[in-house]
Amino acid sequence: MGSHFQTVVDLDATPLDAPALAARGLDWLVGEGIVLAERTDCVLGAPLGHPPGPRWAEAVDEEDWGPGDGLKIDTGRTVFNGGQGDPTYAGCPHCGAHVDFYTEELEEIEGSWEPFGKAMETWYETGRAAVGCPDCGRTGDVTKWTWDGDFYAFGYLGFEFWNWPEFSARFLDRFAHALGSHRTALVWGKL
Repeated sequence: MGSHFQTVVDLDATPLDAPALAARGLDWLVGEGIVLAERTDCVLGAPLGHPPGPRWAEAVDEEDWGPGDGLKIDTGRTVFNGGQGDPTYAGCPHCGAHVDFYTEELEEIEGSWEPFGKAMETWYETGRAAVGCPDCGRTGDVTKWTWDGDFYAFGYLGFEFWNWPEFSARFLDRFAHALGSHRTALVWGKL
């Protein structure tokens, strides 16, 4: 069965303001009763996280089941990803054309992933990288490409919720507003 996560990534956070925005976001989540301020052993991949609060259900679409774990906050340059599996394509930020990574029979298309993998490594190391589109010929910032299933998001701040029901659009909008009306992305994944 495995564990799943939903990461709300602040796409506008900078390396300098990410820690303050992390505190601001946490304060809002605690104030809304979505998570607790105390830290416990409640997340995968970190010693401590914030457990669900008494009003966690206000963040989700349906409360068929309660959250199994808590919130981990990541600051620093991160390529947030969906964990298991791979995206099947990336979409050019200029023309919208898809660069496919797999055939319809799910066989890997040789050489299609390499420019993206190298760009991600470069972005992680330097904070800047671009990939050329084979359709329109224009180069696009790797952080502006779209991904099948929203598999990747690039940023300096992510709020990673482990084993929660699916978030509601209303909650995601309110949370983005609490972060200063920043652009956010939701990366869903499973381990």
